[in-house]
This record gives sequence, C-alpha cells and structure tokens, in this order.
Amino acid sequence: MEETRQTIIDRGFKTFQRREDLNENLGHVCFLSLARHPFRKLVVDYSRERRELPSGKLLAVAIAASRRWSKTISGRRVGIVLPPGLGGFITNLAVVLCGKIPVNLNFTAGPQSITASIRKAGIDTIISAEAVKEKVPDFPWIDDTRDLVAELQGLGKPVILGWLLAILLLPASFLARCLGIPRHGGDEEAAVLFSSGSTGEPKGVILTHRNIIGNCMQIADCNLLHPGEILLACLPIFHSFGFTATLWYPLISGMKTVTTPSPLEVKKIASLIKAEKATVLMSTPTFYRPYFKKVSPEDIKSLKYVVGGAEKTPDGFKDKWEEYFGSLYLEGYGITETSPGISCNLPIPPPDSPGTGMRDGSVGLLFPGMAARIVDPDTGKAMSPFETGMLQVRGPNVFPGYLDDPEKTEVAFDGDWYITGDLARFDKDGFLFIEGRLSRFSKIAGEMVPHGTVEERIADVLGLKDSETPMVAVASVSDEVRGEAIVLISAVEVTIDNLRQKLVATGLPKLWVPRIIKQVDAIPCLGTGKLDLKALAQLAAES
Repeated sequence: MEETRQTIIDRGFKTFQRREDLNENLGHVCFLSLARHPFRKLVVDYSRERRELPSGKLLAVAIAASRRWSKTISGRRVGIVLPPGLGGFITNLAVVLCGKIPVNLNFTAGPQSITASIRKAGIDTIISAEAVKEKVPDFPWIDDTRDLVAELQGLGKPVILGWLLAILLLPASFLARCLGIPRHGGDEEAAVLFSSGSTGEPKGVILTHRNIIGNCMQIADCNLLHPGEILLACLPIFHSFGFTATLWYPLISGMKTVTTPSPLEVKKIASLIKAEKATVLMSTPTFYRPYFKKVSPEDIKSLKYVVGGAEKTPDGFKDKWEEYFGSLYLEGYGITETSPGISCNLPIPPPDSPGTGMRDGSVGLLFPGMAARIVDPDTGKAMSPFETGMLQVRGPNVFPGYLDDPEKTEVAFDGDWYITGDLARFDKDGFLFIEGRLSRFSKIAGEMVPHGTVEERIADVLGLKDSETPMVAVASVSDEVRGEAIVLISAVEVTIDNLRQKLVATGLPKLWVPRIIKQVDAIPCLGTGKLDLKALAQLAAES
C-alpha cells in the first residue's frame, strides 16, 4: 500500500532523469530556439514607451554583446542589476552565450547584504543602466559598473545587422558551432541566485544548466505556461520565479512575453494586460492584493489565469479573486534551491492526474520528474505521505549546493533528498498541501504553533485581511516556562486583553494567543513581498 501511495507522488522521476535534453547547455538551447524562429514576436517591453523585439533581432544583439564581453570582462561571474525587460533578457542571454555566469543581484536587499553577495560571488563587473542607478542610490556599485545602453550603442548597428543576416541565412546549429557555443552544460554552473535572506545572510544558490532547463521542461510538460498564451512578466529577475519562469522559459519556449519593471505598479500592469491582451500573469499574493482596490475587472478580462507563488495564499483569497476578476487563481509552490518550481495547480489536467489539475487549499500536483517524501522532522524517519511532516524532494531542478559553503550544503540535504524546511502532506490523489515553514512554528509547552495561522486569525479579527501590505506579523522569543512565547509585531494599535478576547472567541487555542505586542510603524518585508523574518526576530527580541 505504501509503495502504491509513493508511486502516486513520484511523477516519473526516474524516466525524466534520463532525458538527454537535461545535459544540454542553456545558451545553446536558447540560441537554437531563437534562431529557428527569427520573426516570432517574443518580447514587448514597457520600461518606458512600447518596444517590441522579435526573436532574431534579440539574438543578434545578444550575440554581439557576448562577443564584446568575452573580450572585455575577465571575471567568471557577472553581476546584473536590471528590471524585467529587454535589457534583462539580452544581458542574461549574452552573459551565458559568452560562457560566463549571470548573477542577478537583489537591489532591494540593502547595501550590507548586496556587498556580501558581490563578495561571495567574486563579481568584478556589474551591468546595469543609468536609470536603475538613479533609483537605487544606496547600491554599493563597484568600479567596473557598466551602463547597458552605452554598451549596446558601442556595438554599432552594422555589427548587429551582420549577425541578424547570419541568423536569417545560416542553419541555426551551424551558426552555433561557428560561434563556439557549447552544446553540453548538464551539471556545470549556469547561474547564481542569492536567497532572499529572510532568516539570515543571503546564501548563493548555484543553479546548473540541468536545473534551469529541467524546470523549464517541467513547466512545459505540465502545460502550466503554454507557448500560445501571452505572459505578463513583472517579477524581478533576481526573484527565482522571475528568473526561470518569466525570462528563461520564454527564451526556450518562444512564449510571447510583455514586460514591465515593477510588480507594484498594478494600474500600469492592468493597462498593459488590456492593451496586449495578456492571458497569463505570474506574481505573489502580496502583489495581487492591491488589484481589488485599484483595478477594474474589465481591464484584465483577457486573463485566463494568474499564478500565485513565493508565499502562502491566504484562506479565501482564491475564491475572492475568481469571483471578482473572473480568471482562475492557481497557487503554486517553489523554492530558490529548486530553480524554483516544485508544484502548481494547473489550468488543464495532466494525463496522469485524477481528472482535475486543481484542488482548493493545495499547491497542486508535483511537476513531472519530481519525487517527494514526508519524514518526521525530529527523527528523519519516513512517514506516510498523508501525514504532516517535513517535505523532502529530489528532481532535475534541485540545486547542487550553496556557493563556497559546504557546511550549509550538507545541512540542506538528507542523502540526495533536499530538505525544504516546509511541513507538508499529500492527499490520496497526490495533491500537495503546505502546512507551514518549520522556522515559522513555535514549540510552546510541547505543542507546535504555526505563525501563519495565528497571523491570519489576528488579521481577520482586526479587520485587516484586505490590507494592501501586511499590518501584523508574529515571531517568538524564548520562554523559561513554556519554551517559547508568541510576540505580535503590529503596525496598528492593539491591546493584549482585547486581542486575547477576540481570538479566543474564534476558537483559537489560548496557547496560540500572543503574550507580547511590539508596536512598529511598518511590518518589515523583503523586495519580493515576503516577510523579513530576520528583522521580525530582531524586533521580537527587543520587545
């Protein structure tokens, strides 16, 4: 029986691992896709005014830039500080084509964190733009920081035109060989993303060619992003979902992508969806909240579905979205260390599904090629997949380790299983349910108390569920008697006695009620919209 249950969960893991495509080079795969369809409309950029670039011209510019940078950039890893758009597409592709490794830096992380990332990655050169530099004046720019606009202007139109003609006249595979673009990538390092640092100093997550190509193949195989749809891309490129799903996946699949620099500009996003008739939007629940107050359903009626990831979708949010806007809301699940996609609810049921690709409350079915198991978080022993325990996964998209940090890498794995840090369970049909992050639980008098559940209940009783930004968050401090005590970090005025009375009336266990309140001006959040857990822990310690 247990073997049958595990078969339901492990979606073709062994078969997927044997696919030859996983051994290819990311640059080579993108090169062939773009060169074989040079007239295909690929990217529509709204950084300023509308600018559209077909596949062939985008590739021609990237080739020219790659030839220049292969001679003028000596470092192995290249820092990139650009928003979603043509600049981000061209720069990342060009860096990979010239055999170097793109490191898209989180410019919202703060100077200390960014400096640590630059140091860890050994970055000597950063490619950005003057417009970006003006918006992030506190960024610790290094000496060799290059303006992308100036770099591209220095290429010269005749050079770009020459490469475009070569793309149009020569077979794609022949041209790739002439340029010396390697076919094999496999387990070699292809990119580095730095984790959000929500619980500490950012870790450099190494992603291989196999990881990124594998995750793109998984997205394609489960039909989450069909190439025939039009994708609105607004997530930062330093965000793992923005990096793989809205940059590399369009380059590989040819999916038309409309880009805008920020997920916060919801009115602009809505106007672009209307103008370009976009059918798919990817973002996070935090960035979706303002839509209810700022966007008319008529403006985004072309959307067939939106994908929510990077954080847990609040209870009732999915139904509210679908009722108000009329498009499907599909919750997914991923981690930077898994490139990032692990699972998602799907608009079209896959062939091996139980007749549906969606289940309320779940983060969907595992992507093809993934294997998973549930283990006891204390003992590490395997549990029934239907019980709540620590989720561990393996698959082609699971990273090999952290940059120059063997100790943290060793802690992250149990054999060849990646330890997600999330408590989860499966239902009988293989749908995955995330119960919470282990670091977001407190053990009080021997009982596990989920911070997320407490936050949702508090937001509900205080009438804050519809707030555009988080107004309350919880953390914990050590307690001599009970082990830990819950601390409420609040951006609104509230008293312990009043809050306790309201929470207990909803049936929340008394043990789960915060015992301390820390008043703040604003709840600390990261640039990705997630709660800044490190800052919350510091605030709790000061309470």
